[in-house]
Amino acid sequence: MTGFKTGLRAAMLLAVMVVSPLQAEQAIFASGCFWCTESDFEKVEGVREAVSGYIGGDMPNPSYEAVSSGRTGHTEAVRVDYDPAIVSYEALLEVYWRNVDPTTDQGQFCDKGSQYRPGIYPLNEAQMQAALASRQAIIDAGRVKPVLVEIEPAGPFYEAEAYHQNYYKTHALRYRYYRFACGRDARLEALWGDAAS
Repeated sequence: MTGFKTGLRAAMLLAVMVVSPLQAEQAIFASGCFWCTESDFEKVEGVREAVSGYIGGDMPNPSYEAVSSGRTGHTEAVRVDYDPAIVSYEALLEVYWRNVDPTTDQGQFCDKGSQYRPGIYPLNEAQMQAALASRQAIIDAGRVKPVLVEIEPAGPFYEAEAYHQNYYKTHALRYRYYRFACGRDARLEALWGDAAS
C-alpha cells in the first residue's frame, strides 16, 4: 500500500508539472479593434499568445453582436500571455502606448463608440503601479494630449468567438485592407513618429 501511495503522489506531481504554465504572465490591453491589437502584440518577442476578447462590461459571456451594439459596457481587448524572462510588463506598456491613439476615449481610428475605447486593465497591484506610471510619463512628455486612456483593475475577460482569433493570419488580405482603410498606421505615425511600431 505504501508503494501505491508513493506512486500515486509521484503521478499527481507529474500531472501538475505537465499542466502548469512555464513562467507565463498575463496582461490586458484595449486599443480599438482587437484584430489589430492582437497582431501588434504577437510580433513582440516573449509574447506567447494574444487572445481577442471583451472586458469592462456587466453582461456575462457577451457576444460580438452584443458588444458591438455599444450597450453592454464592454470594450474590445486583448489578453497577452507572455514570458517575463523575455519581456517585462513595462516593455509591453511601451508597445501599447505606441499602438494607441490616447487622445480619444470614444473609439480608435475609424471605429467609433465606447466598445472601442482604449484601456489598460492591470491584474495586480504591481501592474497597476506600472500602468499609472507609464501614463504619467506620456502626460509629462507632452507629445500627445489629452491622454484619455482608462486604467482600471481587470474585471472578467471573455474570449471572443473563434473566428476573431488570429484574424490577421486567417484573413490576411481582408485584415490588411481594413487596417489601411481605417487609417490606423497613418495616425500612429502622426502621433508617435518613428517610435510608432
